[in-house]
Amino acid sequence: MINIAERHQYILHKIQTDGSVDVQALCKELDVSSVTIRKDLKLLEDKNLLFRTHGGATLNNPYTVDKPVNEKEQLQSTEKMRIGALAADLVEDNDSIIIASGTTVLALARCIRPKGNLTVITSALNVALELVHHSNIEVIQLGGLLRKSSSSVTGPYSDNILGNVFCSKLFLGVDGIDLEFGLTTTNAFEAHLNRQMIDSSQKIIVLADSTKFGKRGFGKICGIDEVDHIITDSGISPQTIKNLESMGIKVSII
Repeated sequence: MINIAERHQYILHKIQTDGSVDVQALCKELDVSSVTIRKDLKLLEDKNLLFRTHGGATLNNPYTVDKPVNEKEQLQSTEKMRIGALAADLVEDNDSIIIASGTTVLALARCIRPKGNLTVITSALNVALELVHHSNIEVIQLGGLLRKSSSSVTGPYSDNILGNVFCSKLFLGVDGIDLEFGLTTTNAFEAHLNRQMIDSSQKIIVLADSTKFGKRGFGKICGIDEVDHIITDSGISPQTIKNLESMGIKVSII
């Protein structure tokens, strides 16, 4: 049986190669109990060498934290603009759509140039301000409690409006996409509002750069099986694309 130093070296090499490790798989590979592996992962996490998850560990922090919208806007800005531009091509003349909050869907709003009329319902103040200058876009701003970190609103006033409309598409930004847990955001109230948006939409289109995959926020929006289309960048792993497509989800890569 190998000693603790050799186990740790094996675990770190594997997580550097694969990006994550599974407790049960390590038990078989190293011929030790799950209790031993969990202790090893705890020790390695205490040294800031990995992050423990349910049933294993990962190289990157799987949990998202809330950041100010102006700070988020600087992250993966090129990818977000390209994702937004591709999503804008899906907006049709005389469409009625919902645009949620987030910096990636804000990029979408900046790329929308409809030739015909368009109705947009949004919870995001920055999205509404971006679109209000278009004479052929009717903007319906949802009301409620303003979240300064996301420049968006939540609450029952928004729920009441969404309960009386039905749109062709929802363009949704998220903080985390986990194939087992689903779509998440850092705020439970915003997650609830996003859930209402899903119920009021025919097609769910998620705009998310590749850093969002494998992460979980505090508030669950929905299961991954409710998504119709994901637009992301080339940083997504081929295996994740394969898994998503096997669920019937269209994946577009910018």
